[in-house]
Amino acid sequence: MDSQTYILFALAVDVILGVVLVFLWLRQRDELHAIFWAVGQLSLTAGTAIWFLGPAQWPKLMSSAILLTTSVAGFWSGTEYFLGNLKRRHLQSVLVFFLGFCLAVYLAWSSHPQWIQNGAAWILGLVILWAGLRLSRNRNHFRFLGFVLMVRGASNLANAAGVVPTNYELWFIYSALIKTVSMLSLIYAVQEKIQQRYAHTIDSLSSGFLIQDRDGYIHVINERGARLLGYACPAEIVGTHIADHISGATRQMVADYFRRFEAADKHYPFVETATISLQNGQRLPVELIASPYFERGQLHCMVQLMDISERKKKDEQLFRASRYDTVTGFLNRHGLSLELTDLIAHARGVGGECAILFIDVDKFKRINDSFGHVAGDQLLNQMAQRLHGLLRADDVLARFGGDEFVIVLPGLPSGAARTMAAFCGERLLASLANSFSLAHQTITVSASIGVACYPEHGHDADTLIRNADIAMYDVKKTGRGELRFFDDAMNAHAKQVLVIDGALRGAIEAGELRLVYQPIIDARSGKMTKVEALLRWHSALLGPVAPDRFIPVAEDSGLIVELGTWVLNETCRQLARWREVSGIATVSINVSARQLLAPEFIGLVEHALAVNGLSASQLELELTERVLIDDGANVRATLARLNQLGVSISLDDFGTGYSSLSYLTQFQINTLKIDRSFVMDIEHSARSKSLVATIIAMGHSLGLELVAEGVETAFQAVTLEEMGCHYLQGYHISKPVAPDELLLFAARQQSAPLEWELSGN
Repeated sequence: MDSQTYILFALAVDVILGVVLVFLWLRQRDELHAIFWAVGQLSLTAGTAIWFLGPAQWPKLMSSAILLTTSVAGFWSGTEYFLGNLKRRHLQSVLVFFLGFCLAVYLAWSSHPQWIQNGAAWILGLVILWAGLRLSRNRNHFRFLGFVLMVRGASNLANAAGVVPTNYELWFIYSALIKTVSMLSLIYAVQEKIQQRYAHTIDSLSSGFLIQDRDGYIHVINERGARLLGYACPAEIVGTHIADHISGATRQMVADYFRRFEAADKHYPFVETATISLQNGQRLPVELIASPYFERGQLHCMVQLMDISERKKKDEQLFRASRYDTVTGFLNRHGLSLELTDLIAHARGVGGECAILFIDVDKFKRINDSFGHVAGDQLLNQMAQRLHGLLRADDVLARFGGDEFVIVLPGLPSGAARTMAAFCGERLLASLANSFSLAHQTITVSASIGVACYPEHGHDADTLIRNADIAMYDVKKTGRGELRFFDDAMNAHAKQVLVIDGALRGAIEAGELRLVYQPIIDARSGKMTKVEALLRWHSALLGPVAPDRFIPVAEDSGLIVELGTWVLNETCRQLARWREVSGIATVSINVSARQLLAPEFIGLVEHALAVNGLSASQLELELTERVLIDDGANVRATLARLNQLGVSISLDDFGTGYSSLSYLTQFQINTLKIDRSFVMDIEHSARSKSLVATIIAMGHSLGLELVAEGVETAFQAVTLEEMGCHYLQGYHISKPVAPDELLLFAARQQSAPLEWELSGN
């Protein structure tokens, strides 16, 4: 072949390699060094073609000067950009500089045309040699690329010096080889940089991240993920099977898991929890967030691993607080209900019986009044320990509330419940008759015990506890310090419920209902910004009826929806009357599950706000955890609509039920109200104080407002303010008052200093 044929082949190789770099840039537009290098290579190719193959009449000098300058600029800019020394803002200055350089080359070569060929080889050789040196010194991962460019630059200098024999065949082979290797190295450098970028991205995640194939083998894992699994570096775990790290998981389970991704109706990501077995034998709870991922047409799974051990600890704290009494350490009312339900189910299955003993300490209030609540709690704790000491291993003891205890005797043979309950009750009464040592005083107490037996007196936990409670009150009415079994004749309470239900049905029309309002103050400023509306009933037939007597009746009968509508409308009317009163920004009302889920509820809220000219932000709805549990999906939808309106949602009595953190993420809650039972104990119980601090810290982290209920002392108010609680509510601030008295309270708040309000002086 003649020389021109070799040159054509060489130019074709240059063009192919340049096009590859352009294609790489098109795939990754932010990799500007690829297009710079492509411009440098293609400019060199074009300049060579013009010089060797162009017609004689072409303006070879100017064209060669421009293309040479462009080639030099491309290789220089690509190298500097790749090393991070050249930014986009510098490109204009670089362009001006190289245009000037191009003009200088043209002027120099116009007077000395014989310099063009050798001069071009010298300049390009020096630039490529310089680029190789820069890459080999600054990027250890790309030393091979730097070495190749140094060889290429050195060969250009050798050609310019004329030390390489003229042999077109050898020149073509060498040129094609060195250019191919250099371009492939450049492509590798770009791809390696992209790969490192993605590696750094997943390594910078605060949570673990891995990619596994459908067979369950791990292909990619970041450093955080490797540490979560107990490994020092990702390389130790890549290639292992995911089932080897998750407790109880098998390879078949992993395969079944992947089939879920193939279902057309699934919504991603999948969020699940699992326990990981670490190399040191420990077990780590994690949350797995998984999404499908296709690579080369094959299904893979991207999984984010989040350490939820701290969340689990807090959940366990709240779980225990929801089931166990903070004073005695035994079950509380909620925990008792769950435990008794399970025991009844077991007894039903084996044909056995259970006995429930409801114990109330006689005249306990006198002890609290005489010696204080701390002494009262000490007495309750001593009593609980004494009662527990008389029970069998399987018997259950719970503090039902206040000075009330419940004991469950499970696993009794058929027909033995009454005998065993009477025997146990007599032992309890005899033991409680012995004195207690309290506050350097010897105190003697008595107790009244009511008993209900399964299945004789009921078939569910609530009925049995209620009937045992009725029997206990029957003892109270006729004397104290005795034990009595439930009897149907005692069921006057049920009759009273019927009377209350009948009288309540005409209460709205008769004008017997009214609202009182309890102030809620800002813990820091002492200003009243909220109030809670509370329903009161003075029946023409029954006289004053406490809310804890008629509200449960209304909920059971369905009247609660009608009562709730009245409260909503009356509250909004009153708030409109207070429009000019400074400080009363928000009024909260209690909402039951039946009321919230009524189809017309959203419309009633909108109507009440519109008719009275109020904004939705002025109304807050208080819910209990029971409302969230009953019908989660519908409640979630209703709360979402209320949130769209701008109505705030408050979770009342937080901590008394099973206060799982999941409630706070599943439902749109704005405010947590810490239950009074925890607030009352923060003065005397380190455990209660710690629990309240935990709830407040958790609320802060979730961006929730916090209201402490039942604040009755200055110490409680100051302690809660120091913990970071936002609002205070309780008798230390004010009891529930009529609207006119609330205005007087608001006026006093404007003039009274905060220290006076919190100190109680």
